[in-house]
Formats: sequence, C-alpha cells, structure tokens
Amino acid sequence: MLKINKVNTYYGSLHILKDLSLEVGSGEMVTVIGANGAGKTTLLRTISGIVVPTGGYIELDGERIDGLEPEKIVRHGICQIPEGGQLFNVMTVRENLEMGAYLRRDKTGIERDLERMYEHFPILKERAKQQAGTLSGGQQQMLAIARGLMSNPKILILDEPSWGLAPVLVDEVADIISEIHARGITILLNEQNASMALRLADRGYVMELGRIVMEGTGDELLQDDGVRKAYLGL
Repeated sequence: MLKINKVNTYYGSLHILKDLSLEVGSGEMVTVIGANGAGKTTLLRTISGIVVPTGGYIELDGERIDGLEPEKIVRHGICQIPEGGQLFNVMTVRENLEMGAYLRRDKTGIERDLERMYEHFPILKERAKQQAGTLSGGQQQMLAIARGLMSNPKILILDEPSWGLAPVLVDEVADIISEIHARGITILLNEQNASMALRLADRGYVMELGRIVMEGTGDELLQDDGVRKAYLGL
C-alpha cells in the first residue's frame, strides 16, 4: 500500500534521510524503531508532506504522493497522529473528533463514525462536552487516535503514541493500537518503546542515522541480539 524508495531528506544542509526504503502492505502494522536522532519523525513528516524529499519517491496504492501538499496527502488517505497528540485543547472532545472529519462531506457517515468512536472509547462519550486540554494524558492520547480515525484513513501513522505516559497507560495505549489493527486498519508505528512496538507489529525496521539497517518480523527483531542490546536493554 505504501512504498518509500530511496528517499533523501534534508533540513538545510543536514542530510537526515539517506536513500531510505521501506514498504507497508495493506492491513499490516509496521514499526520503525531507533534511537533519538535516528530520523524516525523526519520520515513520518516526509510521508505526510510536511518535509519535501530531495530524492527518491513515495507511492500510495501505486500513485506518487511525494511533493504533494499535506492536505492533499490526507485526502489520499494518510493520517498522522503526531507526538503528544497536539489536540485543540480549548475545544471539546466532540469538536476535536469532528475536526478529524473536516475533509469529509458524508454527514451520515460522520455521525456513524462518531458513535463508533464513542463505543470504542467509552470515556470519550462521557467527556464529550469537556475541553480536550483538561483530559488526562491517556485520555488525550485516546482522543488523538480517535480523531485520526475520524478521517477514515487508508493508513494511520502513529508517532510515539506512548510518549510521556505512565507505564500503566502505555499498556492501555498498546491495547488500543492492537484493537485498531485487528479491525483491519493499516498502521505505521514510530515508537521509542521498542519492546512494545515489536510485540504489536507484523514487521519492523531498525533505523540508524537516517538509514534502515535491519528489517524483519516483530518476533525476529525481538530475538536479535543486536536489537536486544541496543534497544531493549537486554
């Protein structure tokens, strides 16, 4: 579904992504793990059109999307949940969910999906009229994910969904991601918590200094001695 081929990305004179290639198949959950500064967030921002690559190409369902403006990439079916969620804090929970569907025109479908989000995240229904900024950290992450799902994406991109959360909430977010994937939604996951990410993912890529240095199934990478030492603390 998503193909990234020999992409190069710069910030000014800094060469961040270096001939980077990866693929995400329909219905897969693929994770990218790596240390801080590896270029993981730059990769996601490049896919979403926030950063424009200087070389290589990106395809969605066989159609090139590199160089398109971010809103057009969203229209093509890619939705990114940024690190920290970045909610509209002074707006209510329901208003945030409605903002997730801002490109849609199917009012009946939007209302149906709102109810679906409330069923999937009951706490959001209870807090529907509450300002998003007053929710707990775990509830805000739920809302950020639900807002992304309201765009009815082909691929949901998650950037550090466990960022800043207490361990008990990390497990809760992991369960949410697993449930979403079980519904058939394609997911690209960037997560510094490598153990969680590899347990959830069908496949994974290890990224170092803007390059993919290893790939395999989640289980294969969990058992790799190099990965265990570098990213799992084992």
